[in-house]
Amino acid sequence: MNKEPLNEKEILEELSKYKDKDLDYDDGRILGSMCTKPDPLAKEVFCDFLDSNLGDPGLFKGTQTLEEEVIADIGSFLSLEKPYGNIVTGGTEANLMAMRAARNIARDEKNITKGEIIVPKSAHFSFKKASDILGLKLVEADLDENYKIAIDSVKENINENTIAIVGIAGTTELGMIDPIEELSEIAISNDIYLHVDAAFGGFSIPFLNNIGYKLPNFDFSYNGVSSITVDPHKMGLAPIPSGCILFREKKYLNAMTVEAPYLTSKEQSTIVGTRLGAPAASTWAVMKYMGETGYEELANECMINTQFLADALKKEDFELACEPELNIIGFNHPKIPTDELAKMLEDKGWMVSTSSYPKAIRIVLMAHISHIHLTGFLASLREIKADYI
Repeated sequence: MNKEPLNEKEILEELSKYKDKDLDYDDGRILGSMCTKPDPLAKEVFCDFLDSNLGDPGLFKGTQTLEEEVIADIGSFLSLEKPYGNIVTGGTEANLMAMRAARNIARDEKNITKGEIIVPKSAHFSFKKASDILGLKLVEADLDENYKIAIDSVKENINENTIAIVGIAGTTELGMIDPIEELSEIAISNDIYLHVDAAFGGFSIPFLNNIGYKLPNFDFSYNGVSSITVDPHKMGLAPIPSGCILFREKKYLNAMTVEAPYLTSKEQSTIVGTRLGAPAASTWAVMKYMGETGYEELANECMINTQFLADALKKEDFELACEPELNIIGFNHPKIPTDELAKMLEDKGWMVSTSSYPKAIRIVLMAHISHIHLTGFLASLREIKADYI
């Protein structure tokens, strides 16, 4: 650490050198991320609320009210009139809270001490973290031919220690939507907690269906759904970190409550203690600014780009892993190994990722990706194909 203080100009000049090494969403070269550039208004509000602490909400009652309104507004497009929950750091923390609630309810109501959770092989790695932290056995259900959770596999893996089933609405790798209606029926008939990880799809599926898309439903309209994860910092255009966990009933929050005697609120259910209020305020601002119409237009634009890229890839003799449901595409070339293709794209400046179920190049068509960016990407693919084959 420097002994003498640096002046503001020196600090900012030094910081700019580091920031110049970061990729910029505006360049359109970040093709494998589920996050995107937040709305400018949301960034402004985020900075304005940096000193608010929702871990001690009695000191920040205005920010607490904003969080409550955000939870209610998100619940309104997820078919739940009175949701309970919190704005948290992201999908990982939200999924951890859901599994903790399921574990505690099963322990308190059913005396299950060696709980197991059933997740699809396509589940986000956060469930592995939850399993490790909470002492739960992670059981991975098979996927069907469309890379969605196989219902028969779920049924086969249920036993007396099963405390939760997880379905995904917008899988991390391919953006697929699991059959939540069937999972709900299984959850109800077996009296098992059902959590839906809609970190990616939560801010797009409802709005796409509003404008005529026929995507599978996943929300609280199914009585078996106990909780849903949604990430405003993905398709919601809120700044990182802005995640959200919604519960059907308050008892799930109560099951996680610990005493916090020296704070203005004497109990806490969240994982973290000190909890920044800026994500709640900025999410509130961007949701008011966008409205349903804004999110409908955003989701539709992403899907238009997705279909354009999917059609173009087929014309260039690339093979899709599956037809995209949301704005994620997985693809391969029959004569170019996936990892080699990924490396050649990276060498040309395109930051893609690879999926594992199946192995494929993975492209996420977020708001920062334009038609012009995609034409440049396709030109690079043509060059690679011409040099390789």
